Amino acid sequence: MPAKVVLKKYANRRLYDTEKRAFVSLAQIAELVKQGRELEISDDKTGEDVTAFILTQIVLEEAKKKTLLLPVSLLYLLIRYGDSVLSEFFDNYLEQTLKTYLTHKSAMDSQFRTWLEMGQDLSSLTQKAMANITPSPSWIDFFPKKTPENDEDKG
Repeated sequence: MPAKVVLKKYANRRLYDTEKRAFVSLAQIAELVKQGRELEISDDKTGEDVTAFILTQIVLEEAKKKTLLLPVSLLYLLIRYGDSVLSEFFDNYLEQTLKTYLTHKSAMDSQFRTWLEMGQDLSSLTQKAMANITPSPSWIDFFPKKTPENDEDKG
């Protein structure tokens, strides 16, 4: 696994990538996260770890684009009980819940893809099998057809 990307946050809110020796944007940091890279972001003056703050800022920027990230009722709860009840939930359960959801979603996507491929295989097999079958006569063909001659014989 690649080493953590070490970033410094300066007072002017700029972020500096110590590996590349260049300033980076929030979008570039988000791209690093999407690539699976771990980050370590610290305040340049205090040395305080600000990783969670910057990642939250990225999430909020994404929410601006999509208008809604979390339901309003949950946001009220976050503000109302943020440091007590909900922090335990977020620390202990939310991450595991999301990981479990993503694992199950991936498994279901894979299974569905397999089913679709099976369906395509079955339909091509069916077409091949049907090509070699001679059609059987319709059940109507087993009954004598009514013709004017048949009607004259009865009369």
